[in-house]
Amino acid sequence: MHVRVRLDGANPRRWHISLLNRLSSMPGIEAVSVEVASGPEDWPVQADLLFRLEALIFRLAPNGSLPVPQTDLAAWTHSAAPDLVLDLCGDATAPDPVWRVAYDGGLGETGLLASLLAGRVPRLDLLEGDAVIASGRLGADYRGSIALSFEDALARTITIVLAALRDRLAGRARAAVPPARATLPAPSARILASRPARLVARSLVGRLYRLCYHAPHWRTGWRFLRGPDLIDLGRHPEGGWQVLPDDGRRFYADPFPLAVAGTTHVFVEEFPHATGKAIISAVRLGPDGPEGPPVPVLEEPYHLSYPFVFAQAGAIWMVPESSAAGTVDLYRATRYPGGWVKEATLLSGVVASDATLVEQDGRWWMFATVRDAPPGAPPGSGCHHDALHLWSAPDFRGPYTPHPANPVLVDPSFARPAGRIVARDGALIRPVQDCAHGYGRALSLARIDRLDLDGFAQTVLSRIEPGPAWPGSALHTLNAGGGIECIDGSGRASRLKARFAA
Repeated sequence: MHVRVRLDGANPRRWHISLLNRLSSMPGIEAVSVEVASGPEDWPVQADLLFRLEALIFRLAPNGSLPVPQTDLAAWTHSAAPDLVLDLCGDATAPDPVWRVAYDGGLGETGLLASLLAGRVPRLDLLEGDAVIASGRLGADYRGSIALSFEDALARTITIVLAALRDRLAGRARAAVPPARATLPAPSARILASRPARLVARSLVGRLYRLCYHAPHWRTGWRFLRGPDLIDLGRHPEGGWQVLPDDGRRFYADPFPLAVAGTTHVFVEEFPHATGKAIISAVRLGPDGPEGPPVPVLEEPYHLSYPFVFAQAGAIWMVPESSAAGTVDLYRATRYPGGWVKEATLLSGVVASDATLVEQDGRWWMFATVRDAPPGAPPGSGCHHDALHLWSAPDFRGPYTPHPANPVLVDPSFARPAGRIVARDGALIRPVQDCAHGYGRALSLARIDRLDLDGFAQTVLSRIEPGPAWPGSALHTLNAGGGIECIDGSGRASRLKARFAA
């Protein structure tokens, strides 16, 4: 297949080069060429100024939106007629099959900018005529920044385009959805001009908050499970939660309780604010609750979190998140709850968040959200929360094979795992994070309707938010085991209080 990419020749960006390179390396793509177009006339110059201002305010380096010289496009010249035109501008008139990129119905990058300025979570539709070839809702790691949200969306656009091309080459078709209607006006100079003052004010408030408090600061809630759990309740329990104490200089998050030989331990991410790098710790829970503070059980040179622990094959295993290392690793306990040794690397070269394993019909499945960027890529190179990938294996130790339809779901509201998958009434229930308007803002429970080598589908049954029973602004993990049920969410930790307490 020969794919021709039609892009704005007056404003080529680094993400265009990334897209062209990845298209060129795809099996089945024999040629990639560029058609230089005049670009959308309604792209506002003020938008590029806003991007540069945000880079200064948030001290973050742009990536995909950075301009590149037009000479960088010279490598993609091909005179033959294409089999497919990928139109990134939205006004192609070629007789060849054309795929257009629309964001909330608005074509091209201007449509994406309009959606972000309106405070939306953009929906991307890849259109061939009036038909939707592929779609997804695009997340952002930095919702407060239009520039980095723009770049995360561009990175995920590459994900969806490549997946749609793989489907086309393999003869697969995704479920049909109606296209979104264009309801947003083009971004105006007035709207863009109003943002700098708000950005400066927000930055000052954020810096003042961080001077007084550790941010973020998570806390773990727990309760004895003497009745229906959250999956059956679909809401917070009447008795509320007890909080695992911390000293204000560290937080505990991602709780996973596990009972072994009649004793229950809760494994957590322990994040000391002084080091900025998390380790895995564990605390024993007795009849009166936690028996002391959590004790470190696993540390690596890189950040660890989400200690997915389970018993299998006569041993205790853990798959902690190690996305900072670009791997998913399997550990075995030799002196439970400690003595963890690495048994295998299940995946490598992938930035995968919150890997969660489940066995169904004799086959093991791994769920994780994947960032469309290599390990170590700068912020704005792809969101951590919105693209769900699956892998499967004959044994929990591997080898794992990626699902041919990856990503099986693109939506920051329902993609990222939030704890163990639980069998209930003949179905599998998957806790998921709602990260549409910020990381881990709420927890949803989704029933898995299909899980096989040909597809995946789920139905969201309920949504549980912070509130009177769990104060704060976030809730993003749910696990139970050994008569204990745990959640976690945001909290406050005063820097001054912790300093004086020390």
